[in-house]
Amino acid sequence: MRELIEPVVQSLGCELWGIDFRPFKASALLRVYIDREDGVTIDDCSRVSYQLSGVLDVENPIDMPYTLEVSSPGVERPLLNAAHFSRYVGEKVKMRLTRPLDGRRNLVGVIVGVEDDTVNLNVEGDVIAVPLELLSRGRLLVDFAALTQGKRE
Repeated sequence: MRELIEPVVQSLGCELWGIDFRPFKASALLRVYIDREDGVTIDDCSRVSYQLSGVLDVENPIDMPYTLEVSSPGVERPLLNAAHFSRYVGEKVKMRLTRPLDGRRNLVGVIVGVEDDTVNLNVEGDVIAVPLELLSRGRLLVDFAALTQGKRE
């Protein structure tokens, strides 16, 4: 599916951040997350949705009725691969693992670096090397209180 979607997204000046496909009994949901360095607008989402609908209608890769949603990954965006984690070195993230690492399945810490397919995460002063093969879910954490406080000053 990525090979159908990515060229459309890139041709409109956006980056394909991720794809989430959820089949249900009678229909499915296809979520496409796009990003841009200067931020995603509603117009970007609308253009990508329009162009992508045409391609998906012609290629017909989904054999059931589905709903297409195109959006930004959001502020607390999912981090899905090494490139995503590399982009946010120095930022706080939450990771859920498929199995425990050092006795933990849930980690919250600051990304120190990324080497190959391993994220080095500072968790309470200890740097833990997290292989991405163990990643179930990862997302950026935003300190909204600090953002709000910054606006008051």
